[in-house]
Amino acid sequence: MTDNFDLIEPLLDFSDSDSYYFVQVLQRKKDAKEGDKVNGTNNNSRLIKAYYVKSKEYLDFVKPEIIALCELFNARAGINLNRRSWEKTALQHLKLVADNIINKNYDKVYKTYSSAAGKFSHDNNKKWIVDVDKEEIPFLDTIRLALTSCEPNIGVSKAIIEIPSKTGIHLITKPFNRKYFPKVLNDLLVPYQLENTMRLDIQTNNPTNLYCP
Repeated sequence: MTDNFDLIEPLLDFSDSDSYYFVQVLQRKKDAKEGDKVNGTNNNSRLIKAYYVKSKEYLDFVKPEIIALCELFNARAGINLNRRSWEKTALQHLKLVADNIINKNYDKVYKTYSSAAGKFSHDNNKKWIVDVDKEEIPFLDTIRLALTSCEPNIGVSKAIIEIPSKTGIHLITKPFNRKYFPKVLNDLLVPYQLENTMRLDIQTNNPTNLYCP
C-alpha cells in the first residue's frame, strides 16, 4: 500500500480561485487480479472516477472515498501536480465537444470534460516527473546531480520531492533540458561501469501516485 496524501498536500497551491488539480482513480489492466477483465481505452485501463480538487478541504473530504474506491477495484489514484484552469478547461472542453460532433463521434462527447482536464495544464510553475525504478534508486544522488547540471539555472537543484510508487519513486522536478540530461547523467555514471545506458522516463504532464492499495 502506498499512501502519499500527506506528502502531496503541501505541494498544492489553491491561491488562485480559477485553479484546481485533476485526480483520477484508474483500474489498470496490469494491476487487475487474475481472471478480472478491465474494460477501457485499448483495454489497458478504466476510469472509475475523476475528481476536480479546488481546495485542501475538498481533498480531505473525498480522501476516504478515493481510498475506498482504490481498495474495492484494486485501482490507483493519481494526481497531476500541474494546476488546471476552470476557464481554460471549459474552453478546451467546448472545442473537443465541437470536434467530436463535427467528426460524428457522438459517443465520445460525454468524455470530453475529463479529457480536457487531463490533457491541458495551465500552471506557470510546472512540475515534471522523473520515473526512477527500484534498481535505479541507488543512483538517485547521481540523478539529482545530473538534473542540477542541466539548464536552466545550472548549479541550482531541480528536484522538489520524492513520491513513492509501487516500483520505485517519482522524483518531482522543475523543468530542465531534456535533450541534455541523458548525456550528463550517463557521463556521471561512467565510474560505475554499468552494463547498459540508463534511460529514465521523463513525464511532463502525467499524474503521480496519490494512493495505491
